[in-house]
Amino acid sequence: MRAVTWQGAGHVAVETVPDPTIVEPTDAVVRITSTAICGSDLHLHGPLTRFCMRGDLLGHEAMGVVEEAGRDVAHVGPGDRVVVPSKIPRGRCWMCQRGLRSQCETTQVRSEGRGAALLWYALLHGAVPGGQAELLRVPRADYGLVPVPDGGSPDDRYLSLSGNLPTAWPAVRRCGDVGGATVVVLGLGPVGQFAARVALHLGTTRVVDTDPVPERLAVFRDKDDGCIKVILDPAAVAA
Repeated sequence: MRAVTWQGAGHVAVETVPDPTIVEPTDAVVRITSTAICGSDLHLHGPLTRFCMRGDLLGHEAMGVVEEAGRDVAHVGPGDRVVVPSKIPRGRCWMCQRGLRSQCETTQVRSEGRGAALLWYALLHGAVPGGQAELLRVPRADYGLVPVPDGGSPDDRYLSLSGNLPTAWPAVRRCGDVGGATVVVLGLGPVGQFAARVALHLGTTRVVDTDPVPERLAVFRDKDDGCIKVILDPAAVAA
């Protein structure tokens, strides 16, 4: 298969690599139809370079169609359309049972850092091959894969379930009851945009979107989404 590989800080390449196969009965192999690029990917071309190895398969936000499923994967099967979350939790430990799946005690990588294994996040999170490839082996697919409707809707309707939206949702929920409140969102990247919409969904009466980059605000300024757009100039804000 063809896949995007890490070739050193700031360098990637599309190469031919072996197809993945079922290794554990809880695995699935997914034929990838779309992937997303996460801001966290940039860390692996900078401060976290030392955890990477030349030839690593990139990408930790993806979706596609199940090609093959292990015998212990019951909720999805070949032909099912699925989103592949970036985290790889088991779903049964003390942490997972309390919603802290990013700290799964079963898949936690302790040799280099802390936290559950992730799709391609280098040695820091288990060196699991990533999803910017034609095929992806998904460990713990019996728990992690999210089935989505296959009614002809485009992938971008669901792809953000792999990372951006699940990041924004708990961030807003941790603010407590936002019903009737004013919520300020600092930064209008993908997570910030989702945070604004989550806040509106949860009943906030006003969302103030702020960003120091005028071009980002310009993209969303004319959208009638109930949000107030404010250009935040860090230099003008007193420390």
